[in-house]
Amino acid sequence: MSKSQFPFTAVIGQDALKTALILCAIDPKIGGVLISGPRGCAKSTLTRALSDLQPSDQHPFVTLPLGASEEQLTGSLDLQQIVEQQQVRFNPGLLAKAHQGVLYVDEVNLLPDHLVDQLLDVAASGINRVERDGLSHQHPAEFVLAGTMNPDEGELRPQLKDRFGLAITLDGQYTPEQRVAIVRQRLTFDRDPEAFCTSYIEQTEQLRQQILNARNSLKNVTLSEASMLDIATRSASAMVEGLRADICWHRAASAHAAFHGRSEVSSGDIDATEELVLHHRRHPMPPQPQNQPQTQSPYQRPEQSKQVAGDWGQMSPQSTEQADTRRLPRQTLANTAFRISDTLSQQMMPGNQLSQATGTQENNQRPDWFRTFSASENQPQLQRLKLKRQRSAIQRCHLIALDTSASVLQGQGLAKARGLIQGIAEQAYLQREQLAILTFGNQQTEWLQPRCKAPKQIRPILDQIKAGGGTPLRQAVVQLAEQIEKLKRASDQPETTVYLITDGRSRDQLTGIELGTGLLIDTEQGAVKRGRGAELANQLAFQYLPLEQCLTTTN
Repeated sequence: MSKSQFPFTAVIGQDALKTALILCAIDPKIGGVLISGPRGCAKSTLTRALSDLQPSDQHPFVTLPLGASEEQLTGSLDLQQIVEQQQVRFNPGLLAKAHQGVLYVDEVNLLPDHLVDQLLDVAASGINRVERDGLSHQHPAEFVLAGTMNPDEGELRPQLKDRFGLAITLDGQYTPEQRVAIVRQRLTFDRDPEAFCTSYIEQTEQLRQQILNARNSLKNVTLSEASMLDIATRSASAMVEGLRADICWHRAASAHAAFHGRSEVSSGDIDATEELVLHHRRHPMPPQPQNQPQTQSPYQRPEQSKQVAGDWGQMSPQSTEQADTRRLPRQTLANTAFRISDTLSQQMMPGNQLSQATGTQENNQRPDWFRTFSASENQPQLQRLKLKRQRSAIQRCHLIALDTSASVLQGQGLAKARGLIQGIAEQAYLQREQLAILTFGNQQTEWLQPRCKAPKQIRPILDQIKAGGGTPLRQAVVQLAEQIEKLKRASDQPETTVYLITDGRSRDQLTGIELGTGLLIDTEQGAVKRGRGAELANQLAFQYLPLEQCLTTTN
């Protein structure tokens, strides 16, 4: 046990997280643990202490930093070996160093997507395969994958969440008695770490031996047909996608049984692991529109159905008389995102700025040292330098702020705005871009959709929007500015485009707030208009576009 590391068995509370980490230590093929929660709730402390519980004499704990490159993660070419001995050799990366140990990724939601994809693929297979221009290398990479994140800093896209076998969200709430006990433990540790850790050696060794015994007996644990059917029924009820949840649940329940010395999975093992497996995979039943027996997909092609994406009839009773019952054509909404994209590219990012922002400039290349040295392997000196196109680190985030005050209900303004957002979200999903939606109304703001890769199904999220009350416009814009600052500090540093969708019915002034590139979409309806949207757009240095013009179909 490390004398400077807080012991796993000394942590007070967080029993569910302890269980999840222990199960993954017993069976790394479960797929690791995704730990979500605010700062100061022992996420990192418990995860780091897990390395002391690994059954092997060598139990490395490897941290994947946010700024790591692809070569650092998977392994890199040893250039010096090629130059001096004309031999091709790979240097092991972090995946190799984490073999038979713990790979810890703090703020995993801020890692670039291509690194996370590689990381989770290796975690699932246990093999790291590196391909470099005709040469290949592979090595075992079995480890407990632990990722921590603060949901306030942005979400993982659903596909990546699903690759973690288990997940848990910590609330960071303790009783006064627990807080006192935790503080006392920490102060005792800080005064004399070595003595503190020594006092927990026996408990730690007992737990390590119990994990080792469970690992050895895991292959003998059986799962009855009735238990398998129970898991399948519960997974289906949770509307999980695919069968990964079932497989992870089988492994987790078996590991739980092995840890408690049982040779057959019981209903108690299934119950104990249910929330860990389904927490990040559940999909609630989408709400059914009124007077319609079945919800049709908003992604159907126009010729397949006359169902419209802009059918948002769930308005408050007081707005029914003002609601326009006309429906928005599906083709109109499909063209919405393209019109906005054209507006932004033509008016807001002229010349070569657009190509620079999307990483498509002609000189977006860097030296390909692998191909250069490989081609010069038997030559007395380096031959012509070879280049390769550099993967652009710039991503795009669509940051949408939607006015949900009572005034936007006039003339079906909110319904049209929902359709507009759906069009933006569909295109963002196809381009694998990020999306975040902030609503503001009834004198409060809410992140309806925290930042993540644009989801495939956006309509269930938009169905949650309800309008009413006043317009906290400035409060919402300040929150946008704070979110943009967070994005600038993120490792992927996405290029952000802001869409402020409002009817402008607020006395708030926005002068002095900088949001960067943006578009104000004016949802003001009615014969007499105040025209405040253009004024607000000018204060923010945004482009201005009336909603009706935005929804106009182009031929």
